[in-house]
Amino acid sequence: MLRINQIKLNADTPQQNYEEKLRDAIAKALRVGKEEISDIQIIRRSLDARKKPELFYSFLVDFNVKNESTVMKKAKGNKVLSNNLKISDGVEYKFPYTGDSDEKIVIIGSGPAGLFCGLYLARAGFKPIILERGEDVDKRTETVSEFWKTGKLNTASNVQFGEGGAGTFSDGKLNTLIKDTYGLNRVVMSTFTEFGADSSILYDAKPHIGTDVLKNVVKNIREEIIALGGKVIFNTCVDDFVINDNKITSVKCSDGNEYECTALVLAIGHSARDTFKVLYDKSFSMEQKPFAVGLRVQHKQSMINKSQYGRTEAGDLGTAAYKVTARSESGRGVFSFCMCPGGYVVNASSEDGMTAVNGMSYNGRAGENANSAIIISVNPSDFESDHPLAGIEFQRKMERKAFEIADGCVPVQRYGAFKSSVIDDVQTDNEIYCSESELKPEIKGLYKWCELSKVMPQEFNHAFVEGMESFDRSIHGFANDDVILAGIESRTSSPVRIVRDERYISNIEGVFPCGEGAGYAGGITSAAIDGIKVAEAVAAFVNQLN
Repeated sequence: MLRINQIKLNADTPQQNYEEKLRDAIAKALRVGKEEISDIQIIRRSLDARKKPELFYSFLVDFNVKNESTVMKKAKGNKVLSNNLKISDGVEYKFPYTGDSDEKIVIIGSGPAGLFCGLYLARAGFKPIILERGEDVDKRTETVSEFWKTGKLNTASNVQFGEGGAGTFSDGKLNTLIKDTYGLNRVVMSTFTEFGADSSILYDAKPHIGTDVLKNVVKNIREEIIALGGKVIFNTCVDDFVINDNKITSVKCSDGNEYECTALVLAIGHSARDTFKVLYDKSFSMEQKPFAVGLRVQHKQSMINKSQYGRTEAGDLGTAAYKVTARSESGRGVFSFCMCPGGYVVNASSEDGMTAVNGMSYNGRAGENANSAIIISVNPSDFESDHPLAGIEFQRKMERKAFEIADGCVPVQRYGAFKSSVIDDVQTDNEIYCSESELKPEIKGLYKWCELSKVMPQEFNHAFVEGMESFDRSIHGFANDDVILAGIESRTSSPVRIVRDERYISNIEGVFPCGEGAGYAGGITSAAIDGIKVAEAVAAFVNQLN
């Protein structure tokens, strides 16, 4: 099988015609008959908008061709073709272990890291127990909806905690920047499609599922784990770890139950601050970790479409996304994060007296607004101490302020008013910047117009403004006065790393830190990949004991 890159089709080509059009294009590039091309498989599709409004999709494709060796020899004489054509590795991932061991494996957390770890262990013949502090995804959805309507927070089950993890109430974005030397990215995508996601995520350069579809996907994964002999237990928060001779022996839960374990996976998520404290008290090796904080910005989606596509209506292309980066005068990185086309800002709080926000899109991305977090890099040197958990207090300080200034609602402000306050130290009524604006807040949760410049440190406020003005030069209108800000976006990634060795084991034998909360991932896909890697490590560890 061969792999060819840079095969282009007009972006308006109907998806059902892809195979026919790709066969024609490949045959033309190779100068062979199209009947000689077979078994076409799209590996990646990305949009080429350099000549907008004329748009193209660029494809990476695997295929079979008659007389493969002859075709490859002919390609060597064509510099462009030889750079884009190669033998496809075509290696299919296979979990390297099997087991029917009686050794007890417990996984804390049912986010993507915990679910994928549990799924691949269960498929290999193990019987993991997943303990989740929050509710199953259906009950969790009801709880979160009630919180958005009333402001009454359930600290155990919310946008951060519950089946599916924090990613469940997000855009379901699956793109990742990690180096995937083992091909696990495609394994994750294939697994998601197996359990209900659209097959387009297998090849889209910026794949997404959408929170509405993702809810069903995670539920289907849970049911598969149970069918294979595993267990998933909800409303169960682990609040103590029993350690003997530096080995984990069991975990204790707030409901009084205790679960024995030979291997324990810590897939606890980036907001499990109480669990981080318990782990620290139990002498787990932990360290500070950089992350980022900022504000959510909302624009009209039609404006983003116009900038990216050259037209306001996206059509079959799907609502447009963007990615922007800059560097402030102080040297801090300023960049977009978790961009949600046609989405909503959501109240993503998980602790009483604190407010945090996130972004969310449904599968259709049909909302009026686009939103993303514009965030500023945070380094451990910004923390008030060298304590491993000092980054959590850095987050909490801003979350408390956001809660206070908006009386528990999501604080929002027009960019023009925010900029005036930061640059000129003048508080300005938001109405000045919105009297004729069609841009209205699209927020899941109660919100209140406030002075957002009171939430972040002034250096961060200035960096935010610098970034916005820089981005306006590439996306005209990005820094318009009527742009809506909401805060605080503080849960971009874990501020803590639970140290693990080359076996994926912490300083406590049998404990496997895993995923985003442990400091080893940054998003749904990388967390799921880490879950599979940890599953391999757990299987190797358990099999070695027998």
